[in-house]
Amino acid sequence: IIPVHAERIYHKSLEEYLIAPIRPDAYVIGKVAGAVLRGLISSAIIIGLSYLFGAHFSVTPLFLLVLTLNCAIFAEIGFLAALYISTYEEMGQVNLYVLLPMSFLCGTFFSTAALPDAVRYLVEILPLTHTSYLLRSLSGAGDYSVISLAVVVLYAILGIVAGTWKFRRLTD
Repeated sequence: IIPVHAERIYHKSLEEYLIAPIRPDAYVIGKVAGAVLRGLISSAIIIGLSYLFGAHFSVTPLFLLVLTLNCAIFAEIGFLAALYISTYEEMGQVNLYVLLPMSFLCGTFFSTAALPDAVRYLVEILPLTHTSYLLRSLSGAGDYSVISLAVVVLYAILGIVAGTWKFRRLTD
């Protein structure tokens, strides 16, 4: 979030990208791809350490696809947040009100079945819930929900579209 925010607010360099002969979607995809790569490197370190400490799970091509899509979704959330926020203090609010609750409520640490129905229905809409379901099922039994996979793909596509749309409107 910080580099895009700084480029937009302090350096005013995003305007240079807008007038450069590069398509806005190419810029957005490039920024997201860089963040995805950082996420995948972090994930590889965590997976390597988990194997080192005795965890046993399979990393299949579909597992890697879901992991990559999850990295893309969160990179897109960060990109969009950087385009909307005005101050560094607001960056903390994105973490506090969006990412932190999603981390705890979306089945990452405990089952969503323990949540009250109203909260559970809301949590079932979020992308991390579906990613958690998919990664758990793909690393073990191999039975996965096609609906969850479709939801994750849809979020990734919508994130690129929304990021490109907002990036094009920076000069408005």
